[in-house]
Amino acid sequence: MADRSPIAADWHTSHRAERVEFPGQLHHFRCGVRIMRGTMCLRLTEEGDVRTVLGVQRWLSAFDEQSRMFRDVVREVDPETMVPSCPPWTFGQLTMHVGRFLQTVSAHVRSGSQEPMRPDPLTTVPDPVGFLDEQVADVREVLGSTPGNRPVWTFSPAAPRLAWFWHRRVAHEMALRRWDAHSASRSSAPLSRDLALDGVDEALGTLLAAKQAVDSPLAVSGTALVVCDDGDETWRVRFVPGEVPEVRQVKPGATVATDARASGRASHLYLALWGRVPLNGEGDPAILAALRLR
Repeated sequence: MADRSPIAADWHTSHRAERVEFPGQLHHFRCGVRIMRGTMCLRLTEEGDVRTVLGVQRWLSAFDEQSRMFRDVVREVDPETMVPSCPPWTFGQLTMHVGRFLQTVSAHVRSGSQEPMRPDPLTTVPDPVGFLDEQVADVREVLGSTPGNRPVWTFSPAAPRLAWFWHRRVAHEMALRRWDAHSASRSSAPLSRDLALDGVDEALGTLLAAKQAVDSPLAVSGTALVVCDDGDETWRVRFVPGEVPEVRQVKPGATVATDARASGRASHLYLALWGRVPLNGEGDPAILAALRLR
């Protein structure tokens, strides 16, 4: 996929949704429209329906919320406690993983590199929670001062090489790890529908392609529908061996022939695609398995 602005070929503006504050002016390359700060951004699918996209400031807000909840849990739990959703990690290892992930993102976005960077060598950290706090503050400062349309390397062949990919990625990485921590500590804090919905879109639209690029290519061919039961959002995912999966949103009410169908509430689909809960589906089991990131 060619590099493009976060508001490029398939992005549009509309008064039909709430406003989102963007950090700076963005540019719609196809029609030449300049999207000024504060404009709401919507994505226009090929089939014609319009759906809200979180946008940079909402991703940062989600990161703030999820990181706060994550830190509240890991501060209170024994670091040797196991995290069942991330075997064989303990809370201490989960905390270090999140801290190192954020450290890597900060370094990469700060550099503006168009090539992947070597991560820092693994070292023993005497205070994982303190290390986490430092990395949360650092990545928040870096991403908060980085426009979403700044060029930077991204790891998915289906994603533009632009910084907003990382604004989105840290929000969802933190949301997922926060869920892991709450689940392990037997506490509860449900995901909001809009965050879960955007997470499903990220998982299918960009991360699935990254999985195919890194892992051994799946010898699976066919089409799946992923359907939100608590809304009208539906994605069509087409698998061809050796190719990046083709992902498109489907217009509500449209009839699409598929080999498999997965469904559930947005929050359930979000967690199911990441292997945290069962993926409810019917049809070709190989295609359903190919939808999962883990």
